[in-house]
Amino acid sequence: MKLPGAERPPAIARIRGFTLVEVLAALVIVALGMLGVIQAVTQTARNGVYLREKTLAHWIAMNVITEQRLMPSPPDVSETSDEVEFAGQRWRWEMTVTQTAVESLRRMDVSVRPAGEPEGDALVTVTGFYGAAIGAAGGTSLPWANGPGAGTPGQNDDGGDSGDDANPPVEAPDQPPDQPPDDSSEED
Repeated sequence: MKLPGAERPPAIARIRGFTLVEVLAALVIVALGMLGVIQAVTQTARNGVYLREKTLAHWIAMNVITEQRLMPSPPDVSETSDEVEFAGQRWRWEMTVTQTAVESLRRMDVSVRPAGEPEGDALVTVTGFYGAAIGAAGGTSLPWANGPGAGTPGQNDDGGDSGDDANPPVEAPDQPPDQPPDDSSEED
């Protein structure tokens, strides 16, 4: 039975929202995008750590070479290694010293890696040289000990002049360099 004054409510327009499938698809797309962002941030952090360790290893290698250069005698031609604590971390360095063609010059190759890493995984290898002076400071010529033409530059193997007129020998001045020049030729 119908009441005479009662009417049916008007048809409500149905508002359509997102379905569950659409929401899940959107979440998958956002998750994949976030995964890419997280990987990029992780790679950047890894690169920062790698560059920090490489810099520290380079400093350690330079310290080892500098310590050897400050020694009064050249390092022995051999291989040496040691561990050192640097920047709160244990490091292992290995140095190989070889003789060069110049008798007074030795080559030092220093490899550095974190102490827990395998032997072949050096972060850096730095090369330095240890050399002894082969002439006095400020000297005019150096005696070359190796190879043909040993002796002072400008001399051939028998010690005679090579005949190079383009570069005549420099002669010493008449007065020692620590005395002022003679000013007697100037007018008063």
